[in-house]
Amino acid sequence: MPDYAELRAETEAGRLEEVVVAVPDLQGRLQGSRLSAPYFLEEAAGNGFNACVYLLATDAEMNTGPGYAIDAWQSGFGDFVLRPDPGTVRLPPWDPGTAVVLADAHWPGGGPVRVAPRQVLREQLDRLAALGLTAFAGTELEFLVFGDSYADAWDRRYHGLTPATRYNVDYSLQGLDGIEPLARRIRREMTRAGLRMETARAEVHPGQYEIVFRYDEAMRTCDGHVFFKNGVKQIAAAEGRAVTFMPKFDEGEGNSCHVHLSLRGTDGAAVLADPAAEDGMSDLMRHFIAGQLACLADFALLMAPNVNSYKRLRPGAFAPTGIGWGRDNRTCPVRVVGSGHSLRIEHRVPGGDANPYLAVAAIVAAGLHGIENELPLPAPHASNALADLSVPRLPGTLTEALRRWENSPVAAKVFGDDVVGHLAQAARTELEAFESAVTDWERVRGFERL
Repeated sequence: MPDYAELRAETEAGRLEEVVVAVPDLQGRLQGSRLSAPYFLEEAAGNGFNACVYLLATDAEMNTGPGYAIDAWQSGFGDFVLRPDPGTVRLPPWDPGTAVVLADAHWPGGGPVRVAPRQVLREQLDRLAALGLTAFAGTELEFLVFGDSYADAWDRRYHGLTPATRYNVDYSLQGLDGIEPLARRIRREMTRAGLRMETARAEVHPGQYEIVFRYDEAMRTCDGHVFFKNGVKQIAAAEGRAVTFMPKFDEGEGNSCHVHLSLRGTDGAAVLADPAAEDGMSDLMRHFIAGQLACLADFALLMAPNVNSYKRLRPGAFAPTGIGWGRDNRTCPVRVVGSGHSLRIEHRVPGGDANPYLAVAAIVAAGLHGIENELPLPAPHASNALADLSVPRLPGTLTEALRRWENSPVAAKVFGDDVVGHLAQAARTELEAFESAVTDWERVRGFERL
């Protein structure tokens, strides 16, 4: 059993009172329970902690039902076992006396729950490892900050909120008085919690901000991503502010989550680079990129999982709409940057709502499809790919993405029918909820004039 030496020392010194055991759900949120530190160390650390199976089969409103690979009603809302991963322990400075540890869901018989997002990613990383490869990833997560509290925003039905900046402050070092105090606290406390910050800056939309952390092995990056996203909301709430990561809050610029990903050999070799090649790319990298293009439409659901996701993927929104790649070309969904060990792809499809485990799993699985089938790489885009209507298009709606996902032979082969069906049901549930709702657009359009 892991000894959790740091947690034991903190508990014995009287500085640690509780341990949050959390599992990332289908939306990439952390769900779990607070355990007393002694109980965690004496029992849960070694034996795991029970939690209801429905946690991995719900929509954003925590509604569940038939159609998922986990049917909570038919199973009587029983439990699976959350087994803590000692490599994920963090001490959040904004919650003194508390530690957070992520967990993997296992069935009572001992096997992993295959549809759990962490397990979906792990299986793709294991496939890479079998080829002697390791994935490194970094995520660039954008969010909007408002001067209003979450309670005020809720009471106002999220209308008439005040952005923390008044105009476009992209890369600006001025005009940040409404956002910098909160952003500074987030940067400082995330660093104290063990995340390694690289850069931070304001973005285009009023109130928009981005903090980028150092790349790491793919699973650790995704673990840090969900810890960060959960923590940002907690810090903002403590400051009486509201933030949103939704891809498209209004008609302005959306929140993206660009994913940078590279491969190395298990010996550390820069397998994507070839100094002798004219473009500096190895054949492995060409196949890897070709796999992205071949699978992008089929796997879009894993990167853009909600109705709102596709409001961001629109012409003129500085988000991709077609399928192509380019060298240092931000108009392409797959942008190639760097050289040597830093040679990598930047996947620009995911938005702020993306579940990082599923998005990275999709990128790895697509790359493996290209490598295993030695897919040829088409010519890159050197100019505005958004204006090129001759290239295949990304799904324009969640309905189209769901259809591509459910009917994809590649998805069935690399993820399995249970995972495909489970995530398809999540999309159907999202669509049914949206289609039964009456929107402000409908009221404005039809209240008086229809």
